[in-house]
Amino acid sequence: MHDFSKLQEAVLAGNSAAAVAAARQALSEGADPLDLVLHGISPAMAEVGRLFEAGDYFVPELLISARATKEVFVLIRPLLAKQGAQPTGRVVLGTVQGDLHDIGKNLVAALLEGGGFEVIDLGVSVSPEKFIAAVADKKAQIVGLSALLTTTLPAMKTTLDAFRSAGLRDRVKVMIGGAPVTQSFADTIGADGYGENAASAVQLARRLVGV
Repeated sequence: MHDFSKLQEAVLAGNSAAAVAAARQALSEGADPLDLVLHGISPAMAEVGRLFEAGDYFVPELLISARATKEVFVLIRPLLAKQGAQPTGRVVLGTVQGDLHDIGKNLVAALLEGGGFEVIDLGVSVSPEKFIAAVADKKAQIVGLSALLTTTLPAMKTTLDAFRSAGLRDRVKVMIGGAPVTQSFADTIGADGYGENAASAVQLARRLVGV
């Protein structure tokens, strides 16, 4: 198997240019694009998540590593599509209606992509109807709801209720997260899981799709 250490080191350092260069070199040497994800990007982003949980990395480090990952995906995503490679899972992600904060959501999106998931990021202040339409259109297995404001927590329950009313609740797993969110709140509204931070959200997503 190809040595992806240079790619991993570049992602860990948040060096986008070096990450893309390492990915290009690996591809030129015959590396499979899917292996870049499974054995290059995913382990690196898992380590980024571990360092964040350990308090050795902070939000700026997460962001620059996420940016490096995104740049590599710009290069390899068309190659993966051409191969017909299937993602680990498909996730519809968004900040709930009334909440305009997106840093936490963006971190989760980047780490999910690094973990091999296809992410449909709906942005901020997303209505229940928009979540439902995206799940139906993209056939997503997971919905990720984010909130930073305590006042927008009820929108999470409203969104879950909307999925039930639309007859889609049994077809999708719902995970929630954000500063005011707790496991107790997740249990109360009937969510399938709660991610305390971006790294744990990826671990949760993998469990929800049976990986």
